[in-house]
Amino acid sequence: MASFCAGCGNSVAADDKFCRGCGRVVSDGAGVTPGASVRPVPGANAETSGKAIASLICGLFFFLPPLSIAAVILGHLSLSEIRKSAGRLKGDGLATAGLVLGYIGAGPMLLIIAAIAIPNFLRARMAANESAAVAAVRTLNTAEEAYAQDHPRAGYTCSLADLNALIDSTLVSGRKYGYVFELKECAAGAEGTSNAKYRVVAYPATVNQTGLRAFCSDESRVIKVDASGSALGCMENGSVL
Repeated sequence: MASFCAGCGNSVAADDKFCRGCGRVVSDGAGVTPGASVRPVPGANAETSGKAIASLICGLFFFLPPLSIAAVILGHLSLSEIRKSAGRLKGDGLATAGLVLGYIGAGPMLLIIAAIAIPNFLRARMAANESAAVAAVRTLNTAEEAYAQDHPRAGYTCSLADLNALIDSTLVSGRKYGYVFELKECAAGAEGTSNAKYRVVAYPATVNQTGLRAFCSDESRVIKVDASGSALGCMENGSVL
């Protein structure tokens, strides 16, 4: 016949010394109800979580940043412990109150930290995107040279799709690293048998968010830059990178 813990109703095996749900001693048969599950009485014999109490106390001093942060941390920890305790712990109300007070105190400080960290993060991301865009322009230059050698009658191409075998599929799509890549102004040579020139441009998909500067190059393979993020400005007045 199955046995159940009288404290929490959890199933108890014959060789269990303690209830696996609430930790109640059951080794001597005490606290075991044979044959039927017993519903625990909510809150009966439950101990108040020390972390919940500490969270509330720290929360009362929410105007002190270290204590408001401690209230938030302790509040989350206590709620997690209470949920996993199978009724052995109580105090979720205290923990919730500590959390609310803690967030009230920590909120302004978190906003200050965010105001400092987010712009720095965006600048770092844009710098990484710009470096990757320059590398991609070099890749396109190399791909154009290889394509022209393999297709001497066609010469350079103004279609990224034609370079599919030479560059990765994301770059073929024309968007990568937060930049837009385009091939422009392909023109035939004097003999009319090949394209003697082309231009590749890379500009931010969203200026001041994915990048600041635009980059461009041509058959000379010299890379130029425009600080305003304009592809046209780069082609007309770009400075050598």
